[in-house]
Amino acid sequence: MLSRRGLMAAAGLWPLALRGAVGQTTSAQASLKVGLLPFGTVSWEAAVIKAEGIDAAEGLSLEGVRLAGSDAARIAFQGGQVDTIVSDLLWAARLRAEGRAVKFLPYSSTEGALMVPGDSPVRSVADLAGKRLGVAGGPLDKNWLLLRARAREKDGRDLEREAQPVFGAPPLLMRKLETGELDAALLYWTFCARLEARGFRRLIGADGIAEAFGVTGPIALLGYVFDEALLQRAPHTIAGFARASSRAKRALEAGDAAWAPVRPLMAAEDEATYATLKRAFLEGIPRRPAAAERKDAERLYAVLARLGGERLVGSATTLPEGLYWDGGPNG
Repeated sequence: MLSRRGLMAAAGLWPLALRGAVGQTTSAQASLKVGLLPFGTVSWEAAVIKAEGIDAAEGLSLEGVRLAGSDAARIAFQGGQVDTIVSDLLWAARLRAEGRAVKFLPYSSTEGALMVPGDSPVRSVADLAGKRLGVAGGPLDKNWLLLRARAREKDGRDLEREAQPVFGAPPLLMRKLETGELDAALLYWTFCARLEARGFRRLIGADGIAEAFGVTGPIALLGYVFDEALLQRAPHTIAGFARASSRAKRALEAGDAAWAPVRPLMAAEDEATYATLKRAFLEGIPRRPAAAERKDAERLYAVLARLGGERLVGSATTLPEGLYWDGGPNG
């Protein structure tokens, strides 16, 4: 197991330790360090929070810590070099089940989709038999597991055997889909949005796949993760951050003005891509009551635990109690 120093070094964050302990600040405002990924949408929200002065209005100072990727973000969080990151619900649940008391605050319900060329003869999941199918991530990607289960239960198809799945990084799979080397690709939402702007279409989205398992509405499978210890130590800081996140999303919903500091971060090469990315982000803003979302998350988690087993979710076969933060200062 990596030591604290090893965790920070692996994430490329050891120099940050010279700044002092997490949560300390020399000003009257509480400092909160948020992990940011290249091209990640958390940087969009953080840009709005800073540009609009929302963090100061909520009595905190938001500090973005740039990280190389998802693995580096998880290492940084576990090593205590950032106070929160946006990560997968499954990862947060696994941490809590293994004894690390973390809380999950829903961030976005925007998920990936199965993409095909606009003129593709593939019109249904059943049509994927015999087709070259790209899958972002690996064999345990949650959307791939759910798609396989849906195809088996709804269409009587075993995509693992009847299709030709190819696993890889999303940018590579997107290029192969564009060049015709793949017939379809199951990709993360930002790549789906870029493809839609170029005339590709969604065969089925992650929400449509989830509906096959009794899910009644969109689930935010991405959320801010933070330690209960921080919540107990600085409840008003975390509550202020939750309000700041919500206020930033409302500002982005209100009109184009709030998108000004975000646009340069989006790497949108044209107006169509910008509009598609913007629409997909706004569609993913969590809007359901926490109890309804938690109930659907429990239902989907049980399916994933059955499909992926311990390799995917760890030892917990049900969503751990107390994982969701209710938004109150005492969590």
